[in-house]
Amino acid sequence: MDSQNHVFVDGAIVIQHNSIIAIGKSIDILTQFTSISHQLIDLRGQILLPGLINTHVHTSQQLARGIADDVDLLTWLHDRIWPYESNMTEEDSFISTLLCGIELIHSGVTCFAEAGGQHVSGMASAVEVLGLRACLAESIMDYGEGLPASWAARTTDECIKSQKDLFMKHHNTADGRIKVWLGIRQIMNSTDRLLTETRDTAKELETGIHMHIAEIPYENQLIVETRGVDNGTVTYLEKIKFLQNNLLAAHTVWVNEKEIDCLAKAGVKVSHCPAAAMRMLGFSPIKEMLSAGVCVSLGTDGAPSNNRMSIVDEMYLASLINKGREVFSTGTTNPTALPAETILRMATINGAKSALWDKEIGSLEVGKKADIVVINPSSWSMMPIHDCISSLVYCMRTENIVSVMCNGCWIMKDKKILTVDEEEVLSMAKHASAELLKRAGIQIPNRMNFV
Repeated sequence: MDSQNHVFVDGAIVIQHNSIIAIGKSIDILTQFTSISHQLIDLRGQILLPGLINTHVHTSQQLARGIADDVDLLTWLHDRIWPYESNMTEEDSFISTLLCGIELIHSGVTCFAEAGGQHVSGMASAVEVLGLRACLAESIMDYGEGLPASWAARTTDECIKSQKDLFMKHHNTADGRIKVWLGIRQIMNSTDRLLTETRDTAKELETGIHMHIAEIPYENQLIVETRGVDNGTVTYLEKIKFLQNNLLAAHTVWVNEKEIDCLAKAGVKVSHCPAAAMRMLGFSPIKEMLSAGVCVSLGTDGAPSNNRMSIVDEMYLASLINKGREVFSTGTTNPTALPAETILRMATINGAKSALWDKEIGSLEVGKKADIVVINPSSWSMMPIHDCISSLVYCMRTENIVSVMCNGCWIMKDKKILTVDEEEVLSMAKHASAELLKRAGIQIPNRMNFV
């Protein structure tokens, strides 16, 4: 996934400590490094990729899988997710992130961008144990209807201070695998002051901002009515100079051509979450964004939005959904929209750029960190392989991912997570989720006649 799109057939890679020191044809590598034969790992017949990167996931929502299916976004927020999140403890967040991390690792993810939760310290503890790489952010709101009382009471000053404190406590911890970003949940729950001070604080701390942007038409309509612009969120954020190259804009569905141009000129990165978008939000103009030069990556969103935390599934969906969207946007089919190689870049090097980490991860190159996924294509789901690139996008499943390395350490080998006991985490999650829903007072309605 380097800038020349190199694919080494019968290749080899040399790792020292946590970094890649050589990559190329096996015969050339073995000739150059004659003293390493006793440390060779034979992966013939398998495929190596850079670690996949999930640029929009709510790890704290993993315990809420299935509590908000088939409802509109505002019901989803006000009646299900906010009561759930506002009743979480730090221990709940720790367990939820462990559970989510297990699923991320099994799908080949080595790095993720947290979309925002209530207990960053719990997330950080889980990330350190799991061995993953992450950009963590607190979910920040200082205004708006429907907020739980404990959130509504927070001032803008408290919101900014909390994030600065978390940055000082957790940024660059876990051997440099954890970065702390600033979070804005959405513009409908943000004062102008929160937006501008977040912008300035992120610049001061030299870190990123993660924000849900232009998710539903109502959001744009509200911004037109209350903030004095002619279109919506992106137009307003451009007006207040919030659009910067350290902004990761999640979803970004309801944007027009002029706004796409603003995103491109500002260097804003976009996280495309195809499953979650199709579930509640709509068709995002991804082809137009890529054509305009916007860096677009892939995310799963949280478990209550998607239920499946597999970036492998998102690769498949992203290509099909955006091919299908061409029929509605142009009136004709276009099977060439978002080809396999584009999708693969979105899940790797574009993900690294979106996480502001592309100098260290996102491609297998000398000098970069050893974040690597091993794929065994010898299964009924992928064989036979005539085009290995298209097979990775259209045929690969989570089951084909056998081993995962992050920062030079194996965190999964032969489909077994090495850093945590999966059965123990599942047991903890089952108990914690039941207790959490009781505290939140959330009851899931019966869909059919249970007897």
